[in-house]
Amino acid sequence: MALIAPRVTAGLPGDEALKLKHALDGSHDITVFVDGTVHRVPPQARDAVVDLLARFSRGEAVTVSSVEEMLTTSQAAELAGISHTYLRNMTDRGDIPVEYRGTHRRIRLAAIMEWLETQKKSKAAGAAPDNSVDG
Repeated sequence: MALIAPRVTAGLPGDEALKLKHALDGSHDITVFVDGTVHRVPPQARDAVVDLLARFSRGEAVTVSSVEEMLTTSQAAELAGISHTYLRNMTDRGDIPVEYRGTHRRIRLAAIMEWLETQKKSKAAGAAPDNSVDG
């Protein structure tokens, strides 16, 4: 996957991690201060911020980076945790929209994230995820 300018940060020391963990437990509002000004984190960024903070609260090291908007099939497959072949099969069936750059397939990050969310909801509902491969 194409990572843009990754930044690795070591985990928090135990006492700081524990304080953060207690602060996050049951919290639904994330507010940050930038130069003394309060900013409430918008809903679309909240989950990412909470995930980042939760990892720090467990004392984990964290890498933060950006992902390009248009992914190759290999990058999209890696992000989705599926094989490159399975992903190509899904694009061939129309399960995941694909765009072509010449003869090369490109998949929007949003399309992969939407597919992952669908899989997550199916799994939560007790249904088996759709990861059959056409033979």
